[in-house]
Amino acid sequence: MPIVWHVIQLYAAQGFRRFLLATGYKGELIERFVTTHEWPAGVRVECVDTGLQVQTGGRIKLLESLLDGEAIFCVTYADGVADIDLHALLDFHAGHGALATMTVVRPELQFGVTELDISDSRVLGFREKPRSEYWINGGFFCFQSGVLDYLDRDSVLERAPLEQLAAQDELRAYRHEGFWKCMDTYKDAVALEDLWASGEPPWRVRRVARLGE
Repeated sequence: MPIVWHVIQLYAAQGFRRFLLATGYKGELIERFVTTHEWPAGVRVECVDTGLQVQTGGRIKLLESLLDGEAIFCVTYADGVADIDLHALLDFHAGHGALATMTVVRPELQFGVTELDISDSRVLGFREKPRSEYWINGGFFCFQSGVLDYLDRDSVLERAPLEQLAAQDELRAYRHEGFWKCMDTYKDAVALEDLWASGEPPWRVRRVARLGE
């Protein structure tokens, strides 16, 4: 199954029912998959062609008329999976009062690291692909509708909109300590395929109580 299927299942298993896919490159293939695939009962998936050249923030802005005045909505890039508790993310968002919540993660480094004694360059040991000490954008967001006022058709979500929200104290970070992996390269795709083939992929969420739309 394509990665977007896994992402939708991650949300659907935790009670989400309405999905808008802002498509661009090869959007016709995505729409063909969506319309021919049988989704869980109550789940509605709609593709919206937002153009080939539109950036991340612009794609969200172009969905504004379809959000039906929702006070809160969730956004993800649909290229990564995690064992994230979306109810906990929503609770965190509801509790801080700011307009936006961004999930942050500490990714596993691509390479093993060498531990050195800097004073004399002795090698003290090795660690195989440890987690980064830095937090990065994990791609699972909760937004109040007011975030749409920070977006226009040319917006790159990760630049001016999030920077302005942060500068105005309207952005909070939800720290996810569990599994997270995005599919940026062929190597990533193979790694995720292997995890799925194992029968117990860490991002598979058991069905929980429904949230409604």
